[in-house]
Amino acid sequence: MYNALVLTPAAARARILAALSDVAPLAPERVPLAGALGRALAEDLTAARDVPAFDAATMDGYALRAADAPRDGARLPVAFEVFAGQPAPGPLSAGNCCRIFTGAPMPQGADAVEMQEEVRRAGRRAVTFRRAAEPGRFVRRAGSDVAAGSIALASGAIVDSGVVGLAAGLGRSELCVHRRPLVAILPTGDEIVPAGRIPGPGQIPESNGPALAAAVREAGGDPILLPIAGDAPDALARALESARGLDALVTTGGVSVGARDHVREALARAGARLDFWKVAMRPGKPFTFGRWERTAVFGLPGNPASSLVTFELFARPALRALAGLPGTGRVTVSARLSAAQEKPSGLTVYLRARVKRARASLVVEPLPTQLSGHLTSVAGHDALVVLPAGRSRLPRGAEVEVVLLQAPPDP
Repeated sequence: MYNALVLTPAAARARILAALSDVAPLAPERVPLAGALGRALAEDLTAARDVPAFDAATMDGYALRAADAPRDGARLPVAFEVFAGQPAPGPLSAGNCCRIFTGAPMPQGADAVEMQEEVRRAGRRAVTFRRAAEPGRFVRRAGSDVAAGSIALASGAIVDSGVVGLAAGLGRSELCVHRRPLVAILPTGDEIVPAGRIPGPGQIPESNGPALAAAVREAGGDPILLPIAGDAPDALARALESARGLDALVTTGGVSVGARDHVREALARAGARLDFWKVAMRPGKPFTFGRWERTAVFGLPGNPASSLVTFELFARPALRALAGLPGTGRVTVSARLSAAQEKPSGLTVYLRARVKRARASLVVEPLPTQLSGHLTSVAGHDALVVLPAGRSRLPRGAEVEVVLLQAPPDP
């Protein structure tokens, strides 16, 4: 039933993405502009009309026929005024100019604008131009931004604030985007109680569920945090039914080899086909992935750091693929270690760390504690340092691969 090999992190991630290729990305849906932010376009964004829809002035000044002011010193009468948001009173006849303001439509016959700083008033109804006019000067042509019928943005683009503005400028009130995956999060364990409840003897507040719900949102999904399930097989079976038919299920705890680690068994009994359950890494070696009909199943370890690191490496790219978003959404850079590090050979180790700029390079400082069960080891860091499997000791100053969870601080 399982892949018996202990996979490398890269191989595990590749197997997961390949296994989801038949369902990713999820089907498109139309949503209001405000609901499209951060999602992937599921169709080309095309222009139904020219943008801008008319020739317009880009400066406050005077519109004219360039041929009427071929040199400096040309004097023309002012026929009328044109304001933004209003049509021109009429065409501009030869030998005249008109007062015009930024964004106002160019009157028929005019082909240039001269800014007011280059014009001198000659009485109340005429002006003198300080330089020769040029056709097209300070004129924004119709369709110069986006021509009618053209693709303003291709399918697959991520909707950000600029895309929202572009869509609105094209007259769109909705966008067709890929659906966000619905993700059930199931915390397991007899020892955990909901946050806010006073723990009894031997119990602790449940922290993985809320943390993973936040991580699901960051990854582009919509989390559904299920009630805590106890370690008994029957309790797990009942809890799993709440996730049937969703796009993904993330469990936390119960995937190792302890006497009460029954999550993998419960998933198999429910009909899930589990692919593998060990990855050569620390933290997070016991990690399960499989498919339950159309649902992607991620079985994460129960320790806080193991849970969030395995989610970052495996569930995050999978959820982004389901949402039609490219890659992991993270940037990987090179940096230098602030202190020597020792690790087991054969395991890829991921250290939670802070990034600092030092002259022309980046330096990473691992958090003081890397114990996967310590809550402080998952807070206050902005990067994961990747210590490769083939090395057991890295000296201070060694160059390492770093996954940035946030942008590095300014120098």
